[in-house]
Amino acid sequence: MHARIGPNRVGPFGLLQTIADTLKLLLKEIIIPAKADRFLFLLAPVLLLIPALAAWAVVPLNPEFLIADIDAGLLYLLALTSFGVYGVILAGWSSNSKYAFLGSMRAAAQMVAYEIAMGFALVGVLMAGGSLKLGAIVEAQSGGIFNWFWVPLFPLFIVYFISGIAETNRHPFDLAEGEAEIVAGFHVEYSGMGFAIFFLAEYINMALISVLTSIMFLGDGRAFSLAYHFLTVQL
Repeated sequence: MHARIGPNRVGPFGLLQTIADTLKLLLKEIIIPAKADRFLFLLAPVLLLIPALAAWAVVPLNPEFLIADIDAGLLYLLALTSFGVYGVILAGWSSNSKYAFLGSMRAAAQMVAYEIAMGFALVGVLMAGGSLKLGAIVEAQSGGIFNWFWVPLFPLFIVYFISGIAETNRHPFDLAEGEAEIVAGFHVEYSGMGFAIFFLAEYINMALISVLTSIMFLGDGRAFSLAYHFLTVQL
């Protein structure tokens, strides 16, 4: 129907297809609906991306690679992850579209609801580790697999795992993007870079939840590779 290079034709074995799709999104025109609030429409993707990036400042990927090891690291993470809901609501409201607005209400309700469950699950980690500092939580799990918190806190680990999948809108919790009902969710009116930023923030949050699973329940940096399996499940 159209002369588009297929999804496995760019580069050897299709390895450069992701880069090609990214460049395509970045170079496309950002179309703003005629009756949309222009300022809020452009602000919404930024409000979703900034908290997603800022949350990584306190994540100890390893003892040498850490931007800020603050005393209230866990509280900082919970606060920043809750800010993303404002970008979702603004995206739906500023688009002046019923489909986008319904999608934003669904997404906001789901994010707020499962953040509560995730927060309660992490309270157990806080009590077991005796600190809000992520580095101290990692140190509390040193000494082997039987010291990891997922063993004594297995019910909370399951709650956190399910809440993390729901928080990032992965299947089967992708109600906010129900294509048969509301087309594509709160970002249905976005194109080009705005659309790309929404998906970038979503996948950054997926990676963050995966890494936090390793830090909170699966011991120290040696368990970091296990976060890949959690990310694979979400994908």
